[in-house]
Amino acid sequence: MPISPMFPLEQAMLPGEELPLRIFEPRYTALVSDCLATDDPSFGVVLIEAGREVGGGDTRSDVGAMAHITDVADFGDGRYRLKCVMAERIRVIEWHPDNPYPQAAIEVWPDEPGEPVSVDAIRDIEDRMAALFERIARARGADIAGRDILAGADDAPDAAMWLYGLAARLPMGQADRYAVLAAPTVAARLAALNEALETVSAMVEFQLSGE
Repeated sequence: MPISPMFPLEQAMLPGEELPLRIFEPRYTALVSDCLATDDPSFGVVLIEAGREVGGGDTRSDVGAMAHITDVADFGDGRYRLKCVMAERIRVIEWHPDNPYPQAAIEVWPDEPGEPVSVDAIRDIEDRMAALFERIARARGADIAGRDILAGADDAPDAAMWLYGLAARLPMGQADRYAVLAAPTVAARLAALNEALETVSAMVEFQLSGE
């Protein structure tokens, strides 16, 4: 089972998202240096459930995704600026000591078989998200087409990535993002995104009702 460098973050990153990083902490400087010495510079990213990114001592989730480094600026003094793209979903099997940086035995975790998800069901999510964005825009006197915010999400190669693309555009909390990421099947991901959308919509209506 492969051992991967790991980068815990205070955000649940979804496959398909871009991840810019500024590296300055010595342990992550070492992580980046080791990654760049490989043919496929990449590392796992998981959500910090409690604690902070800097200093260690955090509590980490066990589901994440691989970040592939696509561009790097090396400032030569232990600082890097990275551009990464999130790809394969992973599951942590066992955490190893942070020596010199977080590491874990991982496995790639593709979606498990489940109930089929129809295009119409995903389009319904899109329609409701577009309506929500336009509701927010009208309340703030802006002229925004909700479909513009969703543009490109349906270019995904399959339903799983389509749902990830929609989830990345919804301003939801980290627990909801993690629920979308950790859903075992595409149908479960659709349900998690639907629940997150209902939560965000209710919160928006509550906030707007008080303005």
